[in-house]
Amino acid sequence: MSHKQNYKCFIIHLKRAINRKVYVDDIISKLDMTSEIIDAVDGKLLTDKDILNHYSETPLFSPSYPFRVNKGEVGCFMSFRKAWQEIVDQKLSAGLIFEDDVSLDLETFNESLTSALKWINKYGYIQFQVREIPKKSKIVVSNGSIQLLQPSPTLLRCSAQLVSFYTAKKLLDITNKFDRPVDTLIQSNWHTGINITSIKPSGVKDNTYASGGSNLSLHMPLAKRLKQEYKRVKYRHSIKKYDKL
Repeated sequence: MSHKQNYKCFIIHLKRAINRKVYVDDIISKLDMTSEIIDAVDGKLLTDKDILNHYSETPLFSPSYPFRVNKGEVGCFMSFRKAWQEIVDQKLSAGLIFEDDVSLDLETFNESLTSALKWINKYGYIQFQVREIPKKSKIVVSNGSIQLLQPSPTLLRCSAQLVSFYTAKKLLDITNKFDRPVDTLIQSNWHTGINITSIKPSGVKDNTYASGGSNLSLHMPLAKRLKQEYKRVKYRHSIKKYDKL
């Protein structure tokens, strides 16, 4: 892998999520790239003052996010900002950022990563999705069986991604305050000016449930859950009017 000294892997890991450490260690042992663990910001330890230093209770752009961001989501966003900051501070060409609940199909991942590293300076932010990419997605560029796609709307989830220096800097500049979760902000290209691409195949697998479930999930009554689902569907519909694709 050429110029690997310009790239680095960052794995965001919440220390109390001990079931996930096995995935962190596995990535570090397999990956042919210098790796660094980012200590995730633990939302449970944030004070109201901590949260209001970063989270805006009033909408910052349209469409308004229909939910109040919870402590775990604030901590998650702040953790990604730490990773972006490391990319900038270390003057990396790009940083490969993982959450701590994924595993790699190494042969597939390495093939896709080789292409992604060639493309990252031009495209800025490449997702390695853990979910199926819609077949109707626009093909941006391809290299044999590897495709760089642009789904519309941008897919949620920040399980794994390659982020260029300039994109990390831009994300830091526009997220001193945020009003929605990190993946929802990333999805909002009409606000960020960053068009997100997804590589296929990704070679990345999600292990959220095997590792004990999401640290962001909240238990709630059925009626409230249904009401939230309605709001979520309504929000998804509204972003289609803003998406540039």
